[in-house]
Amino acid sequence: MALATDLTLHAKYRQDFAGSARMFERARKSIVGGITHDGRHIKPFPPYIARADGAWKWDVDGHKLIDYAIGHGSLILGHNDPEVVAAMHEQVDRGTHFSAGHETEIRWAEKVIELVPSAEEVRFTASGTESTLLAMRVARGFTGKTTILKFEGHFHGWQDYALKGEKPPFESTTVPGIPKETLGTVSVIPANDPGMLEERLVQGDVAAVILEPSGASWSTIQFRDDFLKKVREIATRHDALLIFDEVITGFRWAPGGAQQRFGVTPDLTTMAKIVAGGMPGGALAGRANVMEMIAFRDEPGWNGARRVPQAGTFNANPLAAAAGVTALTRCADPSVQAHCDDLAKKIRVGLNQVISSLDLPAFAWGESSVFHVALGQPATNFDAGDMHTPEGVSAEFLKGSGGDKLGMTFEIGMLLEGVHVFHSGGLLSTRHTDADVDHTVAAAETVFSALKAEGAFD
Repeated sequence: MALATDLTLHAKYRQDFAGSARMFERARKSIVGGITHDGRHIKPFPPYIARADGAWKWDVDGHKLIDYAIGHGSLILGHNDPEVVAAMHEQVDRGTHFSAGHETEIRWAEKVIELVPSAEEVRFTASGTESTLLAMRVARGFTGKTTILKFEGHFHGWQDYALKGEKPPFESTTVPGIPKETLGTVSVIPANDPGMLEERLVQGDVAAVILEPSGASWSTIQFRDDFLKKVREIATRHDALLIFDEVITGFRWAPGGAQQRFGVTPDLTTMAKIVAGGMPGGALAGRANVMEMIAFRDEPGWNGARRVPQAGTFNANPLAAAAGVTALTRCADPSVQAHCDDLAKKIRVGLNQVISSLDLPAFAWGESSVFHVALGQPATNFDAGDMHTPEGVSAEFLKGSGGDKLGMTFEIGMLLEGVHVFHSGGLLSTRHTDADVDHTVAAAETVFSALKAEGAFD
């Protein structure tokens, strides 16, 4: 699928991915906007996939693609991991919904507690969004306070209390469809400013501080100068709970997540994606005395008035539990994360070497097993190595780097070269190889050169 010199990237994409174009037009007649997740929006149309295996997937036109979206980060073991698939097949024959407790949900909770430093007790949900919603509800119930504090650009799912300040302009106080009264219970401040955090928590109305411990959007906007440890100290000092949203970092940054990697323990941890082995499922875990807000009690005089309610038809369903137990058992081996980390670093270095050789206003960065690419502005601290924290660019630019016109064009160019990046970045799995990395870096060089030839950087 090498790029032709007589066609623009968009023209060749429309030509080579004609089956996806037809599928998108069909989808638009029944699915609003033609997509079922905002993160799959791409112009002129998204790719449509027919099957997947390992680190690869094949689209409806027959293109074989290296997959760096990898289940939106949930498939650290790759597509169709034999052990996970076998566990799911065995469970399907036994039943997928019992409307009752079952042993596998207990084993699943025990595995979470074994791995995650903050986890003393667990409650399961059906998604990461449900996990963050439950965490906020529990925090409010436990503290008796109303406000949730979050940082600019951090993504905590699509529930009403999570979207304020998630996209630029971060200072916006409105989100379509969400009442101003609801948004008024959420406070948003910039990250990496301990003084501002302290000043806000002094007011005494904050139930919890919630954050992605990688920095916003899986290390797109990274924390600096031990800020994570300072948040822990400041939250404790002002009796606010600390919630780590480890929906992506959980079991990926380390067997015990980012909290293990960075040595900072929150009060509550939200999980999804890898925790359910790539199946729909999530969890909330944390300190027992906080988590007990959800429990029914038997002591005399208890009437449930302060109990935090939680239900969910598919919570800890047997199929997700079977996949989750199997995946977490595998992820307990730190060689899983080490393999993925090593490959991601090679991609970051390789991309920056290409960017340097072509003298482009761009850079690649990230940490752990993820990488990001920003096009259109240089970082003042750029070098042709492994960048972690770009300097000289705004948080707004970093946050929007994968969804702007240049980023989307890069994405379709990479598809033409047999690589599916995720918002101009990606996440690695155990099924990716050094050969995949080499192919990806070579593909990026071809796409960068085509963009330069089209005048995209002018």
